[in-house]
Amino acid sequence: MSNFTANQHDDARGQSTAPAPELPSREVLDTAGELLRALAAPLRIAIVLQLQQSARCVHELVDSLDVPQPLVSQHLRILKQAGVVSSERAGREVLYQLVDHHLAHIVADAVAHAGEDHR
Repeated sequence: MSNFTANQHDDARGQSTAPAPELPSREVLDTAGELLRALAAPLRIAIVLQLQQSARCVHELVDSLDVPQPLVSQHLRILKQAGVVSSERAGREVLYQLVDHHLAHIVADAVAHAGEDHR
């Protein structure tokens, strides 16, 4: 039995032989929880996937997601408050973009994992 398998077996019985990992500060854990909560709606996941490709204005998201504009705006507001997206005025339109692509990778991995269950 490999060490990894043996450690998994020990962990299942509650007798880990590996030292417990050091946890981040409570503030960091709270922030991570807020970010994950902000991503916890299917429409917000779809918005992040759209913005992963390029910055978009609201009407482009409405067209590609086929949902009403007020609903897209509401979800963008939640994502913006959580620091997931930022906005920039471009003439009469507001462009939304991801603040960074770390969260897009999390979303893409979650979607890929969910897709594995439906094959």
